[in-house]
This record gives sequence, structure tokens and C-alpha cells, in this order.
Amino acid sequence: MPFHQSRQVKVLGAVVALVALLSACAAATPAPLSSSDRRTSSPPAMMATTEPTPAPTVTTPSSVRPSKRIARPFDASAARDLVERLAEIGPRDAVSKAYRRAASLVADEFTDLGYTVRRQEVPVPAGVSWGVRVAGGKTVNVIADPPGFDARRPHVVLGAHLDTVPRAPGAEDNASGVAVIVELARMLREQPARLPVRLVAFGAEESRGSGWQWYAFGSRHFVGTLDAAQRKAVRAMVSLDRVGRAATAVPVCHGGRGSTAVADDLRDAATIRTKACVNRASDHVSFERVGIAAARIGSVPYDQYHSSRDVAGVVDPGQLGRSGSVVWTWLHVL
Repeated sequence: MPFHQSRQVKVLGAVVALVALLSACAAATPAPLSSSDRRTSSPPAMMATTEPTPAPTVTTPSSVRPSKRIARPFDASAARDLVERLAEIGPRDAVSKAYRRAASLVADEFTDLGYTVRRQEVPVPAGVSWGVRVAGGKTVNVIADPPGFDARRPHVVLGAHLDTVPRAPGAEDNASGVAVIVELARMLREQPARLPVRLVAFGAEESRGSGWQWYAFGSRHFVGTLDAAQRKAVRAMVSLDRVGRAATAVPVCHGGRGSTAVADDLRDAATIRTKACVNRASDHVSFERVGIAAARIGSVPYDQYHSSRDVAGVVDPGQLGRSGSVVWTWLHVL
């Protein structure tokens, strides 16, 4: 559903949310912009053991009210450290032992923050991933829910794919996105948004062939397991994918097949420069295809893309913080 609510309500919520970010992002964040400056006029085209789903629980009223607590600022150094730890594991093809190791690392991070975590198994076919033959098997989505979460009540999904192409250690693509949602998870436990936020590290986003059916297996499976009430309850989904490469603006994209409301509202809420774009190459498209409003943060081009040189050194902590700030301010004006 659209998110253009009362401007007075948005402003009051944003004041509380922005306090937590200013000290962390001041050194790396461009000066605040006017609403008209935040957009570009010509967007470029860019192409473990499975646990049963827990029964829905009743969300307490306090979990849907704006919090008066203030989160500690976004810790770009902590996010950069997680990027490095994931990249050190090496290439993380979705069905590999390395991927399972990475999934355990991320699951532990969410668990330590107090989330209810489960691994959702996803079947993945054999295929060819960027010129390399890959085996079939099973991967997992790592799903982290806040205490008292009810999937049939209004909520937001933040996602980032955890897998890589076979030859890349995947620091920027996409340990960067995973690290940002983990840091946002920490901030949300300290200062919950009005709507509960479900966080998902998706498996098997990278293609294993040509065509839509060979791509984004984890997010398509996740969406496919939601019943009608659960789909309706997802008010918005944001995919963070390749969010760590330094740039003058944060790309905020929609998939071009549905509502642009989420991308529009992300840019409206942002206090830093953003760049409008169309991008059909991430997990947000799985949601958009079934009528759930969605957007993608990230997609700055870089020479090390999908190569063995995609290591932690290509990731800029300032851009991690800026990407996180766009999502954080938006979450607190919904």
C-alpha cells in the first residue's frame, strides 16, 4: 500500500530517528539536501536443519508504537568488520559448505541481538553461474524475527542475499548488504520502528542459468511460502544489494514492474543524496512480482564485480553508513 502519510507525522518521527545517525555519518555524509535535490531527473535502466514455521503469536501493542528510546548510531566499523569476516570465508555458492558457514555466522549475529532465528531450506538446481558449472542441492534463508512477531500483522521485510558467484569472495556483492541489515537489526532492537521489521539473509540470489526461473531462488521460495494473509501483511520490502562502493549518491531503485511507492518514499525520507534508478537484478523483484511493494538500495558499478578481487578493500565504510541511513530514516517515518 502507498506510504504517503501526513507530512506532520513523518517529520515528527524523522526527528527522533535522525538523532541516532548524525554522529556516525557526519564525516562521510554529504550535506543535507532539499527535497527537490534528492532525486535525479533521468533514472538509468539497470539491468542446517529446517525448522517448522512457528505459529503466529499476538503482537503486543507496545511493539507497534514508535519507541521513545534512541539507538546508538550506525557503527560503520562494525559493519565493515562483518564484511571482512564474510569475505574471508571465500566464495559462497548457495549449496556450498562455505555458504553454510556464512549462514551460521549471520544466524549467530541475529541470535545474539535477541531475534528469533530459523533456517528455511530452499531447493536449488544445478546450473552454470557466470561461466562456472555449479551443483544442485539445498541452500537456506536465514530469517530473523523480533520478539512477539506475527507474520499476519503489518510489517516490513529487509533482505540481503548472502551467496556469491563461484569465483568471488563477495565482499561488496553482497556481504555489504548483509552487514548493513545486521547493523540495522541491532539499532532496531534498541529503537524499534512503528512497524515490526523481519530481516532475511537470502540464499541463491545469483543466477544459475538464463532467465527468471534460474535466479533469486531464496527470495522466490520465501515469498512462495507466505499465505494470502502474510503477503498482505508485508507493507514493504527493501533489498540491500551491493551497498558498499563509495559514490556521490545512494542508488534507490524499483524493479519497473509494480508500484514505485517504496523507492519514492525512501528518497523522500532521505537526508543525503540519492539516485533514482530501475533495477531488476535483486531479491526485491521476487516481491514485486507478487504485488508486494518493494525497492532496492545499491548497485554502484565497480571493476572488481563478480571477480576474485571483490575483497573487503573495495568496501567503503562511509557508504555502508549512508546506505543504512536511507533505510533507517524511512523506517521511522512510515
